[in-house]
Amino acid sequence: YFGIPMEILPRVRSSSEIYGLMKSGALSGIPISGCLGDQSAALVGQMCFQDGQAKNTYGTGCFLLRNTGAKPVMSEHGLLTTVAYKLGRDQPACYALEGSVAIAGAVVRWLHDNLGIIESSEELEKLAASVGTSYGCYFVPAFSGLYAPYWEPSARGIICGLTQFTNKSHLAFAALEAVCFQTREILDAMNQDSGIPLTQLQVDGGMTSNRLLMQLQADILCIPVVKPSMPETTALGAAMAAGAAEGVSVWSLNPEDLSEVTSEKFEPQINPEESEFRYARWKRAVQKSMNWETTEPVCNGNGETSIFSSVPMGFYIMGSMVMLICAKYIAGHN
Repeated sequence: YFGIPMEILPRVRSSSEIYGLMKSGALSGIPISGCLGDQSAALVGQMCFQDGQAKNTYGTGCFLLRNTGAKPVMSEHGLLTTVAYKLGRDQPACYALEGSVAIAGAVVRWLHDNLGIIESSEELEKLAASVGTSYGCYFVPAFSGLYAPYWEPSARGIICGLTQFTNKSHLAFAALEAVCFQTREILDAMNQDSGIPLTQLQVDGGMTSNRLLMQLQADILCIPVVKPSMPETTALGAAMAAGAAEGVSVWSLNPEDLSEVTSEKFEPQINPEESEFRYARWKRAVQKSMNWETTEPVCNGNGETSIFSSVPMGFYIMGSMVMLICAKYIAGHN
């Protein structure tokens, strides 16, 4: 299509095979035998090899992948279809549904750098735990629009439901809830696309050290959240693919050879009705955040464009009217 000669393009290879050897240095002669994208590596590291298993990585953003097996599932609910892995030249490729959240851990930095209400991520957890509720405050951190499942670049961040009693602790709690609500939206889309509800979510990434966040996530999803004792599953997944390659074979990825990983499980602790109520409020807040960045003129309540929708134009018209009235007044007294 672009007129690029095929012979200059890289060859498509599996995620687990020997591509070449290190030529120099301390690792000279060692095979390079694993190649996985960031989120695919975490999926392998979490050992989500069965159709329907899913993991969520909590970093600057959130990235939720669900294994869909050897057949790609085309999403009808705002998700991406991606290659998960192909663990060997003779093995079938496996696919996944992926949903991305733009702002997760980045909200902690925003509260620290922009608002200055916390000194560290640990303090955020302490503040939120001290109140145990957002007191009706909802935070949509759409700083650069909303990713999956909306893909709405015109959305902007809002904090709503404020009262005279709202303080920084409630805002801290609302920020953590926002990460969980965004994950819930993606998981709902995945359940709709696959037709099979997820029974538990495996998690990894830096934010999983926040135990309150993990409990909130279980409460909002109404399913258990499972956190492995070793959170760096992305690096682990790449190592597993490299070690399992033919000619290396220091790691077996056969299901019967995979050892049980020690983990911590967070069970839901609130009733589903409360969870659904909070989630519905969040969805209302999301709708309020939509279409802030728009070139369309502002309309009044009757759907008609107001001449005062532009502030400069409004000042100009008001100023002209005042000068006209003053001119007539002066003329009448002369």
